[in-house]
Amino acid sequence: MAMILTDGYGDVPPGKIAAVVTSLEMLAPAAPRTDARNGGDAAKKDDAANRWDLRHVEHPDPAWYRDLFARVGEPWLWFSRLMMPTPELTSIIHDPLVDVFALWRGDRAEGLLELDFRVDDECELSFFGVTPPLIGSGAGRFMMNHAIARAWSHPTRRIRRFWLHTCSLDHPTALGFYTRSGFVAYRRQIEIADDPRLNGRAKQTAAPHVPIIALR
Repeated sequence: MAMILTDGYGDVPPGKIAAVVTSLEMLAPAAPRTDARNGGDAAKKDDAANRWDLRHVEHPDPAWYRDLFARVGEPWLWFSRLMMPTPELTSIIHDPLVDVFALWRGDRAEGLLELDFRVDDECELSFFGVTPPLIGSGAGRFMMNHAIARAWSHPTRRIRRFWLHTCSLDHPTALGFYTRSGFVAYRRQIEIADDPRLNGRAKQTAAPHVPIIALR
């Protein structure tokens, strides 16, 4: 049963974090946006930041996956996969209906794109992001163009809906990025969870824009 919230303020218990979660969907393939690989401004820059390659990673090693997940998501307090038991994580990222892609710059992965086709007729953009040095490089638009193309032209799955959720802990431009990419918001929720910085699942320095309010 859904929780009904009334107008006004409500306390979030110490030791917890709260976020406004927005779900968005795409019901038909959106046109690709200009990015650094097809004529965007970043393409004019001859620098290493724009020399990247997106690769499908089959059967990712859980330790490798968690390292990339943490490096991409630490500033925005991603924690779900860090807290998940290894057998459960492995069963997800090794599932043939879950596609894990990594954006490589040189010999190091710097971006994560995960597509989940396990529900009939839909694809969830489970995780999407790049490490801080690549923010603003055009890599995000490049990855999103690939994500949209892959979601709607998967070799074995046909979908009617491509969807994702983002939250108020994320990068301040994330929601605008998704809407510009062709997604439309359809649901808003409040999520409350243990602050992972207080149980060792995230660094104390993670997400400095979100104050830690510890138990007293």
